[in-house]
Amino acid sequence: MIDLKDFEYDELIEYLESIGEKKFRAEQIFSWLHKGVESYSEMTNLSKTTREKLEKETYVSTLKIREKYVSKLDGTVKYLFELPDGNCIESVVMRYHHGLTICISSQVGCRMGCRFCASTIGGLYRSLTAGEILNQVIFAQKDIGERISNIVMMGIGEPLDNYDNVIRFLHNVNHEKGLNIGYRHISLSTCGIADKIYDLAKENLPITLTISLHAPNDAVRNTIMPVNHKYNVTELLKACKNYVDTTNRRLSFEYSLIHGVNDSIENARELAGLIKGLHSHVNLIPVNKVEERDYKQGSKADIRDFRDKLVSSGVNATIRRELGADISASCGQLRKKVL
Repeated sequence: MIDLKDFEYDELIEYLESIGEKKFRAEQIFSWLHKGVESYSEMTNLSKTTREKLEKETYVSTLKIREKYVSKLDGTVKYLFELPDGNCIESVVMRYHHGLTICISSQVGCRMGCRFCASTIGGLYRSLTAGEILNQVIFAQKDIGERISNIVMMGIGEPLDNYDNVIRFLHNVNHEKGLNIGYRHISLSTCGIADKIYDLAKENLPITLTISLHAPNDAVRNTIMPVNHKYNVTELLKACKNYVDTTNRRLSFEYSLIHGVNDSIENARELAGLIKGLHSHVNLIPVNKVEERDYKQGSKADIRDFRDKLVSSGVNATIRRELGADISASCGQLRKKVL
């Protein structure tokens, strides 16, 4: 059976024509899918004959809300979504002055092994389809009853390890007949799969690329991010420079501050030297507590000093505001607890 949400718009047209349906049906169906209908019976402008044709070899995928938490501190909403095969993924909806932002997952689990991240504990089970990625936005928006206008692909999984499905999702979520979320309102985070960064640069999608850097050199990065053994800092920065040169887009670097590991003033000085001159911004993240790890945050003063050193060295840097602290909003924690 085929999930219609896995089709891009042009592919949906081709499929419908292959079963004897008119081209205009694609617009009707695509629109219904993005509104969160859960069966063909809800597509009221389709004839019974058309619906019966579709039901023979296709289906409308859905997500079940298994658990939902709403922060009393800032209104952040965390979802544990259950997939049809029983696996679970997480999505988080955050409220900002510019609207609602959803952080979504791209895989069930993760094989990247970053030591400060709860998502990778237990490894990778499977990648999500394009439709399953899209459903997180559709069903969170449907549940909240408000438009979601921004997307960050920073949830469970490594998006560039699920490259084809992620690109298909980006095309669909941006399409004017669907949710119509602008590319410039979408951020994609990668731990640094350099060859896929080169591929992404060629896609000509004006999204924001975020690099999970977390260390200023190979010695530190090797200890916390296994991906660095394959794509070291030098190789990763080459791919980043190519991305900026090709797309003319500003990069964002994520840097989780782990006390005693990567948060010294010398680390800040080295980081500034590494990326100075590259059109970029550094997002400093006090590390989240993960029970299986002994990583801790430094003091607020230490964190400010790190930022101030970057800024005084000519690097644009800010400290990320913590959201949903009372509901374990950082990715992977809720799924791990339930499993």
